[in-house]
Amino acid sequence: MALHPRHRDLWIAAVIVVLDQAVKAVVRRRIPLNESITVIPGFFDLTRVHNTGTAYGFLNGTDFPFKTVVLACVAIAALVALGMYAASLPADQWLAHTGLALILGGAAGNLVDRVTAGYVVDFVDLYWSGWHFWAFNVADASITVGVALMILDMMGAGSRHVSRAV
Repeated sequence: MALHPRHRDLWIAAVIVVLDQAVKAVVRRRIPLNESITVIPGFFDLTRVHNTGTAYGFLNGTDFPFKTVVLACVAIAALVALGMYAASLPADQWLAHTGLALILGGAAGNLVDRVTAGYVVDFVDLYWSGWHFWAFNVADASITVGVALMILDMMGAGSRHVSRAV
């Protein structure tokens, strides 16, 4: 018996949250703040950083009253809006459903950090020569893949019906 798309979406999102939190727990235990473990010299380290801002560290260096509460409320509002949009999609739009499930799971994973710790744990550190990409985590990667799937869906891949624009 196949799962209804909405149930499948919830399972995907839940798996992302659990995986994200499990990996972050290992990072918290094994890597001190601002320390690195080289995985591929000159390209990839595991570096524990705390992001008190939003995506890509935006607002990380900015403090204002109730910053954590404000950012958590914005994330909750976005989760509710995405959930409502996902619920409105026809069941046959599997690419859009999968993309939204990945986005929801990633956003929820980062929200757990923000609510429980006041920051998001990032640790994937990619670099080349003097260039560094922003540190990210499993939740961020899930959001990125989910957005890519949504873009593919909007371009018509995976379905005869293209999702309507948000």
